[in-house]
Amino acid sequence: MRSKYPNLFKPIWIKDVEVRNRIVHVPTDISSGNADGSVNNRVIHYNSELAKAGVGLIILGATTPESLTGRPTVTCLVADGDNYIPGLHRLARSMQRYGARCAVQIQHPGRQAAMPRTGQISCSDLVTDQPGSAGHEIVYAEVEKKGKVARAMLVEEIYDLIEKYADAAWRIQQAGFDMVELHAAHGYLIAQFMSASTNLRNDRFGGSFDNRMRFPLEIVHRIGKKCGEDFPILFRYSAEEFVPSGRTLEESIRMAKRLEENGVAALDISAGTFDAPGPVMDPMYYPEGWNTYSAEAIKKEVSIPVITSHSLRNPEYCDRIIGEGKADMVGLSRQFIADPYWALKAYYGKEKEIRRCISCLVGCWQESLMVQHEISCAINPAMGDERFWDIKKASKSMRVAVVGGGAAGMEASRLATIRGHKVALFEKESELGGAMKYCCMVPGKAKMRWYFDWIREQIKRLNVDVHLKTEPSVQELSEYDLVLVGTGGKSLGPNIPGIEKAVNFEDVLRCNRFDCPWHPGDRPGPVETGQKVLIWGDHFAGSDTAEAQSFAGKDVTIVTENKNFAATMEPVHRDVLMKRLAGRNGEALTGKTAQIPVKILTQSTVYRISGSEVTIEDNEFNKIQLYADTVILAHVRPVDELYKKLVEAGLKVANMGDSVRIRNLRGAVKDGAHYGLIVDEGMFMNANKHLARGLPVDVNI
Repeated sequence: MRSKYPNLFKPIWIKDVEVRNRIVHVPTDISSGNADGSVNNRVIHYNSELAKAGVGLIILGATTPESLTGRPTVTCLVADGDNYIPGLHRLARSMQRYGARCAVQIQHPGRQAAMPRTGQISCSDLVTDQPGSAGHEIVYAEVEKKGKVARAMLVEEIYDLIEKYADAAWRIQQAGFDMVELHAAHGYLIAQFMSASTNLRNDRFGGSFDNRMRFPLEIVHRIGKKCGEDFPILFRYSAEEFVPSGRTLEESIRMAKRLEENGVAALDISAGTFDAPGPVMDPMYYPEGWNTYSAEAIKKEVSIPVITSHSLRNPEYCDRIIGEGKADMVGLSRQFIADPYWALKAYYGKEKEIRRCISCLVGCWQESLMVQHEISCAINPAMGDERFWDIKKASKSMRVAVVGGGAAGMEASRLATIRGHKVALFEKESELGGAMKYCCMVPGKAKMRWYFDWIREQIKRLNVDVHLKTEPSVQELSEYDLVLVGTGGKSLGPNIPGIEKAVNFEDVLRCNRFDCPWHPGDRPGPVETGQKVLIWGDHFAGSDTAEAQSFAGKDVTIVTENKNFAATMEPVHRDVLMKRLAGRNGEALTGKTAQIPVKILTQSTVYRISGSEVTIEDNEFNKIQLYADTVILAHVRPVDELYKKLVEAGLKVANMGDSVRIRNLRGAVKDGAHYGLIVDEGMFMNANKHLARGLPVDVNI
C-alpha cells in the first residue's frame, strides 16, 4: 500500500542501520519497570505495541548507568549490571519482531535525581529549586522548602562514571539493541557539564567550550572502544536552554559539528532545562512543532540525520517537515502515550481516528512521575492499566443508561458500546461536552478541542443513542440494567449578602464560535463583563476565567481561600500560567499575555457584594474594599442529587467524573472507562455501594 504521506514513510539510514520510516518514538520515561530497574511486562507491552503499529525507531527513555547515584524516576530502567541484559534482550526482541529498530537512552540525572533524594552529584556545587522536575525537592507537610543541594563530582568520579556509561552501552548492545542514545538535554548530568549556566568548574571539565564538551565526548569515545565504531550513538540535547548563561542555538550548532566529528551517528534535538520547564515539557500553550526551527538550523550544518520533536501531533504536519527538509525524522513522545497506534492510523489515512495528545501533562507527569507512580494518560485510560490491554466483548449485552454527556459519560458510552452493550446517553443541554465546552474561550487551551472533537466523533461513529435536552426520571432509568451518572459540577454561590449580583464562570466562558460544526444553534453567547473583574474561586474554573478575561484586556483580581492560587494545577502548566497572568510569557512563547497584570489575593474570601463595592476578608479577619464591575463565581461543587436518588431507589448505579469530586479531565475519563469496562454479566453492588464484578464461583449473593 502507498501511504498518502510519502515523506513520513520513506526509509533512512543511521550509520549502517536502515530504519524503515521517519517516525521516531523519542525517549520517554514511563517509569514502569520493576523496583530494581529490570524489565517487566508493562515495559514490554508499551514498546511492543508501538512496534506493532509501525514506529520506525523506538528509543527507550531514562535508563541509568549507575542506579546508586542517580535514577531519574523511582522505577526507571537500569543498565548498571550484566544481570539486566536478559530482560533488555526480551524487550529488544519484542520490538524488532515487528520490523522496528530500537535504542536505549542512557541517562544519569545528576542533580535532578529522584533517587537518591539527597546527596545528588553534579558537575558543580549547586542548590536548585525545580518543582517541575521529577527529581524535585521533597517537602513534607510541616517543613519549609530550602532548595535541593548537589555536590560537585571529583575528577576521579567523573572518569569512573564515563566508564559506567560505556559499560551500560555495551550491555545494551549485548541485549541486541540496534543503537544507543545519550541524554544530554533538559538539565540532566551531561547537560549540566555542557552548559555554562550550571558548569562552574575551573578544571579540565569546565570553563571553555572545549572543556565543557570533554565529558560527553569522552563518553562517546569510550562507547566506541567498548562497542565498536559501527555501533550507532545518538545524542539528544537542548538546542536552546532559555535560562541566563544557558546554551543558545549558535553554540548548539557548534556542538553539533563537534559531535559529528567525533562519530555521533544522529542528533535528537530537544529544548530547555528544568530551571525553566516550559520548553522542556511544552504544555498546552505551546503550538505544534514550535521547536522545529532549531532542528532545521542544525540540519543545515551537519550531514548526519537530525530528529526534531516537541508537540508534533498531525501526520500531515510531520510529513511536511520532512518534505521541506527541516529535519530528517520526526519524534513523538507523549503523542504515543495518548495513542500508541498513531503510525498505523497515519499509514492507512485514518487521521480522524487519531487520539491527539492535548499536552495536559496530568497523567504522564503530574499524577504519575511527579508523585512516584507509574505513567498514565488523561485521555487514554489504557495507558498503565493492564485491564485494558486486551479488551473483550461482554459475555452478555446489557441496557446501559449514561446520564451526563461530559468526558466521563462519553468515555463510558464509547467503551460500553464497543464491548457490545446497548447504551443510551442522556444530556440535559443541547450538545455533548460537559466542562470541556468552557475551554474554547481560553487562550492557549485550543488543544483541548482535539480530544473534545475526537470523543464526540467516536460517539457519532459508534451510533450511540444520544438524547439531548433530556433529564430522565428515576422511573425511566429503572428500566435499564445499569445507570452510570456523570452529571458533573456547577458553580457554587455561597450565601453572602449580594451574591445574586454575581455571575457564574460557565456563563462567562460560553463559546461564541457559531462556525463550529458541533454548535447546537440554540446556545446563547457569553455573558458580558465590565472592565474591572473580580474572580472568586480557584482550580480550573478560576484560572481559565482569569486567562480569558485578562487576555481580553480586563482588569482582573482573583480571590482565593487557598494559600497559593492554582496549587493543584500541573506544575509546568502553572509555571507558564503565572507568567502569562503577570503579563510575561513562557520561555520560547510569543503572542498575547494578560494586558493588565492579574492581581491575586490568597487566603482571602468575599464577605459582601454591594453594588460595585466588594468587601474582602483575609485569614486574619482583616477587611478591605475593592471595586468590581463584575464578580464571577468560580467555586464548583459536584452535582450528585440524581445519583443519591438512584441509590435510594435500589438501582444498580455508579457515580463518575466531577459528580463524584471536582478533579480534572483524567479523573473523568478514568472513571468513565472503568465503568465502561466493568459492565457485564455478574456485576453487583458491593457493601461500599460501588459497582463490582468477578466474584469466585463459590460466593453466592
